[in-house]
Amino acid sequence: MARLLRAAGRTIVDYALPPRCPGCGVLVGADRQFCLTCWSSLHFLDGPACRRCSIPLPTALPGGEAECGACMADAPPFDGAPAAVAYGPVARTVALRLKYGRRTGHARLMAQLMVRPLAALGPADEMLLVPVPLHRWRLWSRGFNQAALVADALTRLTGAPRDHHLLVRRKPTAALRGKGRRERERIVAGAFALADGARRRAEGRHLVLIDDVHASGATLRAAAGTLKRSGAARISALSWARVVPDALMTGNIFDFAEVDSDMQGQRMTG
Repeated sequence: MARLLRAAGRTIVDYALPPRCPGCGVLVGADRQFCLTCWSSLHFLDGPACRRCSIPLPTALPGGEAECGACMADAPPFDGAPAAVAYGPVARTVALRLKYGRRTGHARLMAQLMVRPLAALGPADEMLLVPVPLHRWRLWSRGFNQAALVADALTRLTGAPRDHHLLVRRKPTAALRGKGRRERERIVAGAFALADGARRRAEGRHLVLIDDVHASGATLRAAAGTLKRSGAARISALSWARVVPDALMTGNIFDFAEVDSDMQGQRMTG
């Protein structure tokens, strides 16, 4: 009887609020489902990549030990930073509608496509997912941390445990839009700190930072650098979408300035 009532309720909801594509809004067959056009436009980042920062590379090397020039010159404080898709119109819309349009259901959609790159990082039961934290002022004004919602969804989908309070953001940071790499790094320097008891919870674990968009990498580098002091055995990062330079991939790719402008200034409510 309960099953029949749930099915009837679902039918009523679907009639009143039919599921729509999270990318363009056209009617689709089920919740958290892209239309064919939007699905086809997504660039999944599952090819050859740098073993340290996971930026796509033109060709693979035996053993997967290739590193990009940037990592050889200045290695990041994490071992692998994959993303589900390249940052483009559809990936951007999904992220913005979660972050500013309060479409919190998009967190599960993003997590569903992040399961595969997460699995490539190692066994779920050896991980501890750590969402990139917001400063308390930003959290109060927004009402939620989008990275934490994605981490929660990944935990439900994979069983990997998460810790929302291992890392804290101890100071607000200025917008990174239009800034060069050195300036970005200066802005986020000292922004993060380990929470009380973090070393006890993190020691010997594989920590995986979770974020929505990986643009310049300054925020992930700062957060990972702080986590290095926790005694963790390994640190990785995982994002929904990543900006990829045009030289490495053609198609729906945008520069860092446009990403920052979108993520910090727009309000997507459609």
